[in-house]
Amino acid sequence: MNNVYRLAIVDPHDASRNSIKNLLLGIDSVWLEAECARYEFFADIVKQTLPHIALVSLDSDPQRGLTLIAEITREAPQCQVLVVSRSQEGSLILQAMRNGAKEFLSSPLNLDDFLAALDRIHSAGGGKDGRSRGTTVLTVVGSGGGVGCTSLAVNLGCALALNKTNSVAIIDLDLSLGDADVWLDIIPDYTIQDVAENVNRLDFSMLKRSLTQHASGAFLLPRPVHMEAAPPMNAEELQRVIALLKATFTHLIIDVSKSFTALDKAAMDVSDHILVVTQLDLPCLRNVVRINQFLEDHGLADKIRVIVNRVGLGDTQISLSKALETIGRDVYWQIPNEYAVVVESRNNGVPLVTEFPKAKITRAIQQLATQLDTGSVSEVTEEETPEKPKRRLFSFLGQGNK
Repeated sequence: MNNVYRLAIVDPHDASRNSIKNLLLGIDSVWLEAECARYEFFADIVKQTLPHIALVSLDSDPQRGLTLIAEITREAPQCQVLVVSRSQEGSLILQAMRNGAKEFLSSPLNLDDFLAALDRIHSAGGGKDGRSRGTTVLTVVGSGGGVGCTSLAVNLGCALALNKTNSVAIIDLDLSLGDADVWLDIIPDYTIQDVAENVNRLDFSMLKRSLTQHASGAFLLPRPVHMEAAPPMNAEELQRVIALLKATFTHLIIDVSKSFTALDKAAMDVSDHILVVTQLDLPCLRNVVRINQFLEDHGLADKIRVIVNRVGLGDTQISLSKALETIGRDVYWQIPNEYAVVVESRNNGVPLVTEFPKAKITRAIQQLATQLDTGSVSEVTEEETPEKPKRRLFSFLGQGNK
C-alpha cells in the first residue's frame, strides 16, 4: 500500500477506543482522521471529513451501530466500513455485512487481523476514492548554494500540476533562507511553523488549510516567517506531516536546506527519488561525490538521481564526460542554461510553464516531470537539445540560473 488510509473511528467506550487509537499510531499507512464517542454524531463527521475507512465498534449498542453502518453506506458510499465487536454471533455478522460493512473484526482489535483487512480492501480497489496510484515523494538536494534547487523544485511542481490527474504539494524545508514563496509570488497566511505548533492535534482538514494554492494548481507549505535557532518540529513530527500529505496528494516535492539536518534526512528517508542538483564545476562535483557517499552510507543510494543544471553555461564548464568520471554515477537529467528566462520568471513570481512555456529550459523540466511521473519521456528532438552558447562581447556577465 503506497498511499495512506485516513480513518475515523466511533466507540462510546473510552478504554476500547483508546486501545484502537494506540494500535493505529504504530501503523505508517494509517492516519487517524477523527474519533467519536457518540453513534448519533458519527455519520456527520464522516460526511465532513471524508475518511477512506470508518471503523465502527458495535459493543456499546449493537442495534444503533448496525443502523449507523447502513447510514454511512448510504450517505458516504466512498467510505469503507470496518466493524469491531466482541460478539461473534453469526446473525450479528450477517446483519452488519448486509448493512454495508466490508470487514467484521473481533475485539480487542488484533494488528495482524487489521492489516489483513486493509490488504483485502486495497486489493478490492476500495478505501482510497478509487485511486490505485500511490504518492511520489521527491526531495531536491543541492550540491552547493545557488545551483538552482528551489527553481527546479518550484517549476517541477508546477509542471506536474499541469496534469489534471495530479495533485502536487511543495514543502519548503529550507527553514532559514527558503524562498519558494517568492518564486510563486505568494504571501501565505500559514507556514510550516503553524503546522509545527499544532502537530500533536493535526488532522487532514487543518493541514490542508495551512497550504496555499498557486494558480498553477500546486500547493505550497512555506518556511517560517521568522528565523529561529531551533527547528519548529522534530524528524518524527515531520514524517507525520508528510504521511498526512501523502493521503491526499499524488506528488510531494521537498526543497531541503544545504545543512543535511535531521529534518532534511527525515525527508530523504521517506522519498522515492532524491534529486541531487549540480553544475559542471569542480566544487559542485566534489560535493556530489560527498553527498553520494553520505546517502550510500544511509542506505539511500538507489534513490539518487543526479540532475545537471545550467548545461551550456560557458567554456569554463567541465565536460560532461569528465564530470561522469568524477562523480562515478550516471547523470539522470540535464537542464539547459537560460539565465534571462529564469531571472525574469523569478522576479515576476510566475513559473516557467506559464511565463515561458516554449523555452528550452521549460521543456526540459516538463520532460523531467513526465519521466518522474510515468518512467517514460518523449524523444528529444535535435531542436530541443541544449545548444552551446556562442561567445559574445560581455558574455561573461550574468551567466547562470538561480
